[in-house]
Amino acid sequence: MPFDHNDHYHRLLLRSLPPGGRTALDIGCGTGRFARRLAGRGYRVDALDPSAEVIAEAEAAGGGPRFRRADVTAEELPAGHYDAVTCLASLHHMPFGTVTRLRDALAPGGTLLVLGCHAGTTGWDGVASPVNAVARVAVFAGERLRGTHPPPLKAPVRQPDMTLRQIRTEAARLLPGSRVRQLLFWRYLLTYRKPVERT
Repeated sequence: MPFDHNDHYHRLLLRSLPPGGRTALDIGCGTGRFARRLAGRGYRVDALDPSAEVIAEAEAAGGGPRFRRADVTAEELPAGHYDAVTCLASLHHMPFGTVTRLRDALAPGGTLLVLGCHAGTTGWDGVASPVNAVARVAVFAGERLRGTHPPPLKAPVRQPDMTLRQIRTEAARLLPGSRVRQLLFWRYLLTYRKPVERT
């Protein structure tokens, strides 16, 4: 079985979920693969994406989440509602400051998880480049052999414009106490836990 780095990152996020969580918001859900995994963990999932095409495919596949076409930069999110908010490879399609909207949608003690893409090249990315090419070819070949390669969707694609250093600076400013961990394949994991207010 060829290495599927998307599945690897999904498992990384699932391990980072807060214990005992019940409600989740998945931003930029695409065809719903990760949202369905959240639902499989017992979460009541709201899954949003601005693309009508991918939302239609997500709804056709079903699996438990409530899929909805919506632009999170304009959508009114319920304040203090979600135990987990996830955002996979989609934050670079919107202003980075959108994280404050996601933060405000978290319940006290809730966790924001952003699997993001960054611009620029670091030492890790130099290693990742040939590995990424080999992994993509292997996954594609395996899917073709099994007859499971889906037709490509025409979802919008935008290259990230913030470097990892800029992302860390903005995360520290907007989400005090957050952590940004560099991953392979030009990705990072931002983790933020909303403080519980003391009375």
